[in-house]
Amino acid sequence: MKRIFGKKTERQQTDYSAVLEMDAGQTDLAPGLQNLYSPQVTTHARVQDIADILLDSQQLSTEQMEHIRSRQQETGTDVEQLLTEQGFSAEQIIRAKAELYGYEFQRITPEQVDRKAFSLMDLKYIRANHVMPIRIKEDGTLRVAMTQPSNVFVIDDVKRQTGMAIDVVVCTSEDIEAACEECDESKFDYNVDDLMTEMEDVELIQDDEEDVEDLEKSAGESPVIKFVNFLLSNALHEGASDIHIEPKEKYTKIRYRIDGILFDTKQAPSRMHAAIVSRLKIMANLDISERRVPQDGKIAVIMGGRGVDLRVSVLPTSHGEKVVIRLLDSSSIMIGLDQSGMEDRIIEGFRDQIARPNGILLVTGPTGSGKSTTLYSALAQMDSVTLNVSTVEDPVEYNLEFCNQVQVNEKAGLTFAGALRSLLRQDPDIIMVGEIRDQETARIAVQAALTGHLVLSTLHTNDAPSSVSRLVDIGIEPYLIAASLNGILAQRLVRRICSNCKEPFTAPDNLRKYLDMAQIESHELTHGKGCDQCRDSGYAGRCGIHELLVVNEEFRQIINHDSSVHNMRRAFRKSGWPSLFEDGLQKVKKGITTIEEILRVAEVADSADAQTSPTQSNTEIISRNIKVKQDKTDSGAKE
Repeated sequence: MKRIFGKKTERQQTDYSAVLEMDAGQTDLAPGLQNLYSPQVTTHARVQDIADILLDSQQLSTEQMEHIRSRQQETGTDVEQLLTEQGFSAEQIIRAKAELYGYEFQRITPEQVDRKAFSLMDLKYIRANHVMPIRIKEDGTLRVAMTQPSNVFVIDDVKRQTGMAIDVVVCTSEDIEAACEECDESKFDYNVDDLMTEMEDVELIQDDEEDVEDLEKSAGESPVIKFVNFLLSNALHEGASDIHIEPKEKYTKIRYRIDGILFDTKQAPSRMHAAIVSRLKIMANLDISERRVPQDGKIAVIMGGRGVDLRVSVLPTSHGEKVVIRLLDSSSIMIGLDQSGMEDRIIEGFRDQIARPNGILLVTGPTGSGKSTTLYSALAQMDSVTLNVSTVEDPVEYNLEFCNQVQVNEKAGLTFAGALRSLLRQDPDIIMVGEIRDQETARIAVQAALTGHLVLSTLHTNDAPSSVSRLVDIGIEPYLIAASLNGILAQRLVRRICSNCKEPFTAPDNLRKYLDMAQIESHELTHGKGCDQCRDSGYAGRCGIHELLVVNEEFRQIINHDSSVHNMRRAFRKSGWPSLFEDGLQKVKKGITTIEEILRVAEVADSADAQTSPTQSNTEIISRNIKVKQDKTDSGAKE
């Protein structure tokens, strides 16, 4: 033992120095010395961090990395802070962090967050820990988004709170905050009954000739402001597209249009109707003293953390002024053609149409059928960098960064035709006309198409084939239509079956013949039985059904010789493209919507070209089905 731990000999000293100088991987010592002493050579191995990820992806230069490592050693500053000082954005850092820990990075929008999943955790906890449930997957796993994937304690806590296996993705803190703002139910917790009580206390002169100052004062009272704010914020929360404020003899009726259908909501005292209307007029910068003529205005507000434009229309009625407010949410307009509901063949044909260098492409349908959304989505496909894309609209509903928009102002003398005529002197490549409504506008659009411009516009017709007859009725010669028209897309919006209460459904006998047309079996049908999430309607959200008429040489000859509606429809059926009704049946077969919805918005495609009105038969069918459902409900209630 003394030989080992006592004073070392010269031979031992030499061997010990050699050991210290050796690399950790060398093992050429004599066996005896290895047994006596085997020191470990320590190497300071650095753990990989997000700076290494950014360096590997060439987002971080070698010089920047050297500077960051030097600052780390000198000051001990966190690498995230040093990267921020170098000009890296929060998203770049979060993306690198996701890659470092082996998670997927996603940008999360409020529309992607399932309310049912979001409600599994407390809002305060979500905001404090930057972790948010997104949706429950088909296998029962809960997908959550978080900003700190390294925080295993939060991951374990989410598992404990929800009792579910979780699938983690990484997102930015801005995405979580935006979703929290949208899904925060507390901001909609107005006590409407208390508001009504407060509104009853607001003094309002009831004489026929109300003083403007009294109206303005009553409209500025806190209960009235709160009530109007409630109407607007609650409408956005419910996904409404319009608010109808209708004066009745004894009360004010308020309805929301959701997914194309009007639903009753809160009522207000009739004596407060003038104050509510005045408040909206003040917000829209309208004349509150004028109650005998219609007025139109707009309001720009921020609700739910995003900008929303409100179009206000005031119309005098027998019991007072009716107000309709249209909510234009810019976050819902640019959905893209792929999300429009077009079938593959139709979307391919439509893309071919918008890729043409010249000609006219029309999108037709009634008000509220999604024509503007389709046109904006088409414009978004254009190469706005190398092309001059311009629009003429009345009004400009959504501000688009990729094109030049002209607002029609007929009071100032700027009409559709005048704006379009001036626009042609601005060297445009692609022109979108909000609507062709008169002969002059139609003629200029045709001339523009014939002189090398691609013109996109809308027309109010029932289907694609009847659009040609409509242009002839406006006053355009058939030979000009045949030479300039490229294609016509007709569309409608149908309600989607609510995914929360979707269940198998057996169709009544009177619907079987329509289902047989699309070879739909009984076991393939579904419908929504009704739940709280869909207001017991069985539907939530909307989807488009379309028909596309591509004008080829055969159609051009028909337009030149006989452009009647009957002749155009017969030629369209022979072309092989699906009609609105047939496209809707495909949505029924896929379980997207119901046959009742298709019959509500589209005419039955009858190859025999029956003389009876399809719309009337649709109405009768829907009425019978509603009666059957009502009878079942009544019998269930009696039981």
